[in-house]
Amino acid sequence: MQKLLFIINPISGGRNKDAIIRMLDSTLDRNLFSHETVLTTHAGHATELARRSDADIVVAVGGDGTVSEVAQGLIGTGKSLGIIPCGSGDGLALHLGISRNPRKALRTLTEGRAVTMDCGLIDGRPFFCTAGVGLDAEVAWQFASSGKRGLWTYISLAWKIWQNFRPDTYEIETDGEKMTAPAVFVTVGNANQWGNQARITSLASVQDGLLDVTVVAPFHTWELPVLATKLLDGRAHTSRRVRMLRGRQITIRRTQEGPAHYDGDPCRKGLEIRFESVPSALRVIVPKNRKI
Repeated sequence: MQKLLFIINPISGGRNKDAIIRMLDSTLDRNLFSHETVLTTHAGHATELARRSDADIVVAVGGDGTVSEVAQGLIGTGKSLGIIPCGSGDGLALHLGISRNPRKALRTLTEGRAVTMDCGLIDGRPFFCTAGVGLDAEVAWQFASSGKRGLWTYISLAWKIWQNFRPDTYEIETDGEKMTAPAVFVTVGNANQWGNQARITSLASVQDGLLDVTVVAPFHTWELPVLATKLLDGRAHTSRRVRMLRGRQITIRRTQEGPAHYDGDPCRKGLEIRFESVPSALRVIVPKNRKI
């Protein structure tokens, strides 16, 4: 019998989780699985719970921030990460092919397979989906303090910030090779997307031991529809405004301190930020036939 622990963020995505808890109680086969549910109460709580758990599979029920916290607690333990995505973006879950429908996500947990995946480090701190600097980091910073969630809030904030945004100039070093250029944002991806199928590091794999870097050069407002379309359908790498890099170790240097983000969570960083890939850092449950 496998033991499952469901770590539930009660406020992620602005959605009540009572229906999911009832679904777990009524759906899981008690002959095959035993399970426990616990609600998080503060930042970092999910990591503490995951690290202490003796479950075979520890399941994050929430958004990318919750998934990241749970995953941090599982690195090096041999326990597997499961995901029932309930957030605003759910980038890692979508990259892994995990449905945002709770019943289908639960089916992945019970019928899927465990694989190993890489993680990234930003100044030594793990991230599992994407991290970066620039416009998206500024939006993440303001989104976190807005008191509202959801894709529309994010888009509205991004548009407002864009009106007065001034790109910085970045020096980007990938495994010893350097480039310097102005950029609207620089995204470092372990997985391929910000969330909501916006595949900003569209060619990234979580099993290649490398990080993908997307550098978006300054562009005109009238170019937004075409660029946004390419982001959403996985063709960001085909835009003339985009340069793609790849490496095991990435260093980004900029002219001024400011926001950065990792897995959707904002933070403040200095003039130099270091990224590194950690191969096969974590076990995760994915759909049976999914290639990641």
